[in-house]
Amino acid sequence: MSEIKYIPFEEESEEIKTRVTRYWTERAESFFDQRQHELHSRKAQKWKDEILGQIGGAFPEVLEDLKDGSDRQLKILDVGCGAGFFTVLLGKEGFDVMGVDLTEEMVREAERLIDMNGPYKRNVHVMPMDAESLSFDDETFDVVVTRNLTWTLPHPIEAYREWHRVLKKGGLFLNFDAEYAKGAHSLNAMDNLAHKNISEKLKDECHEIYHMLTISALKRPEWDKEVLRQIGFLDVTVDVNFCDRIFSEKDEFYIPDRMFMIAARK
Repeated sequence: MSEIKYIPFEEESEEIKTRVTRYWTERAESFFDQRQHELHSRKAQKWKDEILGQIGGAFPEVLEDLKDGSDRQLKILDVGCGAGFFTVLLGKEGFDVMGVDLTEEMVREAERLIDMNGPYKRNVHVMPMDAESLSFDDETFDVVVTRNLTWTLPHPIEAYREWHRVLKKGGLFLNFDAEYAKGAHSLNAMDNLAHKNISEKLKDECHEIYHMLTISALKRPEWDKEVLRQIGFLDVTVDVNFCDRIFSEKDEFYIPDRMFMIAARK
């Protein structure tokens, strides 16, 4: 595959970020309610099993820590943390977790989720930050994890480079995402239970954002896999059956778009 080029006009990308931020600002409060409920559902255990299984595979010594209750000496970045679901889920396991999100209202909701679900053995923090331009030093984190973020980015290659930069050598990268744009009309589907309470106005706005993003037209996750390899990630694997394990039930968190998992090492 030839070198991948992805250079949208800067003014267009800024408009996209403005609209994405406005969209998630409007959804922040209801998103918090959903994530708080998810934390106390059977879904949380499924997510934890998946992520801890990946962490245990990358850092075998952590498996022993999980068994004896010792502190987990790993620093995790939850990029695009939203209302803080992964931040809290992994913080409750004793990891040192930093969550970042472009939308300040989401960060405030994540802080509320942390306050309501502590205490923690180690530090758990959130702060506003652009996923495509992180302010952390090189090789800061052992694990970088993200959920439903990449599809919203005007510069996903730049974001992947940033996430590679802040990851330590030997570190683990996990990306949970889907081709949401190709299933955009499923926002109104009867079985799209996760979005059933979203207003028609916000559904229309989401649909318009889909069509503004170049990534929406790409064949994923094959595209992501090739980009990650070109950037320098190692052992890049894709699990397209991941969603069958997480979304085996059509509960209130169910989305018909098939989520995939990408795992890689630095």
